[in-house]
Amino acid sequence: MDTSDQSGLFRLRADDSKESTPAQESHPYWHPSRSVPDHRFGSWCALLCLAASMVFSSHLSAGALDQIPDLTDKAAQAVVTLKGRDNFNSEYIYDVSVKNLSSDPLVAESLIVVLDKITNIGGDELMTGTSESNLSRMEILGQDGETDEGKPYFRIPRGSGPDLPPYDESRPATVRIRNKDYLIVFTPFFRVYGLKRTPPPPKPKERVSPLPPAKTPGDKLIQMLIQKGVLSEEEGRALYQP
Repeated sequence: MDTSDQSGLFRLRADDSKESTPAQESHPYWHPSRSVPDHRFGSWCALLCLAASMVFSSHLSAGALDQIPDLTDKAAQAVVTLKGRDNFNSEYIYDVSVKNLSSDPLVAESLIVVLDKITNIGGDELMTGTSESNLSRMEILGQDGETDEGKPYFRIPRGSGPDLPPYDESRPATVRIRNKDYLIVFTPFFRVYGLKRTPPPPKPKERVSPLPPAKTPGDKLIQMLIQKGVLSEEEGRALYQP
């Protein structure tokens, strides 16, 4: 498409609320069947889609993390597996999944692991002789965001269902950590954040109308059998004479 065609296209879209002219009708991008309300409807749809994408993309942002409970060691734990190592770049690749330790399902889309700290070979999270944390000396690759404290977090991939079942393990997130100091041996520690699935409210008990009064000897026998537990009320009700 040359420059004149592109400028014509933008001009037509800007003036599409006006009446068409013969020059516009002959333009290859002019569609007389598309009315002004159609364009407005399309614009509204585009705006709604943009707003929805902004809402869902920020749902698990740093500010929203404060609203998600910390499940670590209470209902879930992070399972960390070293999958690879690049000695040239001093880069370590981990698979981090979530193990549901509770009897309640966890909402799969809410699960997040936060790289809480990195300890050295002596178990200290601070660099020797300094107040600087080992985590601050690492380059974290592929993170989904940071908490208000500057700690990287990763979303756990959703499995086949909407929930992580009790005592089950999720699919792993890939975490890449680049060791800037090359020499220290380190161990990453993760915390698990997420939501438990709220159980549905119990169904209200149906009101059962009382049994009709016994009018015949057969009705009295039915009531006696119900009182003794031989028949249920539903079975006895079905035996009553109309």
